[in-house]
Amino acid sequence: MNAAPTWVAAVRAQAQRPPRVPRLPLWVAGQAVGSVEPGVLDQIASKGLLDKRYKLLKDEQSGWSLHALGDATPALNALAQALRAQGRCGPWRNEQLAVCDAQGRRIGTIERGAVRPLGLATQAVHLVARAPDGRMWVQLRAFNKPNNPGQWDTLMGGMVSAADTLPQALARETWEEAGLRVDALHGVAHGGHVQLAVPSEEAHGCGYMVERIDWFHATVPDGMVPQNQDGEVERFELLAPEALLERLAHGAFTPEATLVLAAALGW
Repeated sequence: MNAAPTWVAAVRAQAQRPPRVPRLPLWVAGQAVGSVEPGVLDQIASKGLLDKRYKLLKDEQSGWSLHALGDATPALNALAQALRAQGRCGPWRNEQLAVCDAQGRRIGTIERGAVRPLGLATQAVHLVARAPDGRMWVQLRAFNKPNNPGQWDTLMGGMVSAADTLPQALARETWEEAGLRVDALHGVAHGGHVQLAVPSEEAHGCGYMVERIDWFHATVPDGMVPQNQDGEVERFELLAPEALLERLAHGAFTPEATLVLAAALGW
């Protein structure tokens, strides 16, 4: 294996950064699940949530606690609505993501727009796809995307929703973004995962991104061409290895795609 280029160490360092200010732990149904920037929840707690069944309380030692019995989904979404009303949410997508405890057990789901301000861990999936001759399929993200518009990405990259298993998310996102059926691709296999923990600009900069990205690799057969289905891709390109490395070195890809591609290239 060739030595990794200097940009690999730099992008990995950028993928593990502390919050811009120390954050308070967030507990839901007695489980530590996230973190919140000081001041974000104070006004919400003083007014109370619209659904009075759920209490949001602050403890100077342990942080914020959202009390809920059983499935925490209604309580979590009541908090998401309160964040939205206060202008402290990321883009609202009407998509539910799983909220899990430290052991990975699901305790509920929440609107995607609330995960960054609450520092909740998320899971994403990427597909690294090559042509039979070794060139790499990549996409240019649409210029109206809320995150990383107009940057280059792997053939497919998307969130694992609460309704999906990882294989289901791989299949759904590959169709939506690239118009390809996973079972029509060759050699589809799990390649590994990368992780990010970085400040997020969502919610006026008070967010924190904690994410695991599972990536897969596959070959797109000759004669099969990606075609976007959901309006979130500007175009696709097929890059020779030298062109791919040049764009990676110049920071043309999203941070997530850069991490995934570095791993896929063996670094």
